[in-house]
Amino acid sequence: MAMLEIKNLQVFYGVIQAIKDVSFQVNEGEVIALIGANGAGKTTILHTITGLIPAKTGEVIFEGQDLLKIPAHQIVSLGMAHVPEGRHVFSQLTVYENLLMGAYTRKDKAEIEDTLENVYKRFPRLKERKNQYAGTLSGGEQQMLAMGRALMSKPRIVLMDEPSMGLSPILVEEIFDIIKSISNNGTTVLLVEQNAKKALEIANRAYVLETGKIVLDGDAKQLMNDESVKKAYLGE
Repeated sequence: MAMLEIKNLQVFYGVIQAIKDVSFQVNEGEVIALIGANGAGKTTILHTITGLIPAKTGEVIFEGQDLLKIPAHQIVSLGMAHVPEGRHVFSQLTVYENLLMGAYTRKDKAEIEDTLENVYKRFPRLKERKNQYAGTLSGGEQQMLAMGRALMSKPRIVLMDEPSMGLSPILVEEIFDIIKSISNNGTTVLLVEQNAKKALEIANRAYVLETGKIVLDGDAKQLMNDESVKKAYLGE
């Protein structure tokens, strides 16, 4: 059974239809990539899944529960975390305080400390800068902080929106290595990413979006060799 299943999703901004009858699924342990041009609807789908934007029709079933019927602030406690586009760290809080914000739904202090140490192991730079204000970090460090903050909730699935945006090629490699390691440790990942090549390299399967519709889907490695994908998204 799918961990996350999106069924016949339709989303509007006023009279403009942004998402047009989209259906797809994410199985436990997978890395699933959503790729497409700017304005294709990738971020809108993530925002609808996590309750930030209402859907007109459809279902978003996460482990048997329809998220469209659950308030956004309760979704994280079900085991889903969202790393938003643009990072959105709390700039006036320290790195340590930002990470604790990620664990706000949890109660066991010993377990929270244990998770914090695991986050510091995965992101050594965050430990080095734990007392630094988040607003003073570099773009790459803020991206690591946003990812670390999401992991503090001990999610079963992480939704990541454009994690490589604005980063140098070296940092892009580092971020994708981290996403792979998150997956290897058993966390399911739904990845929205404009860098289609990098996304397809680490994904199990992928869905291609165009103007709010899924136009192609399949095994990520096969899609990398699809002529239409190569031409439109891989610059080949």
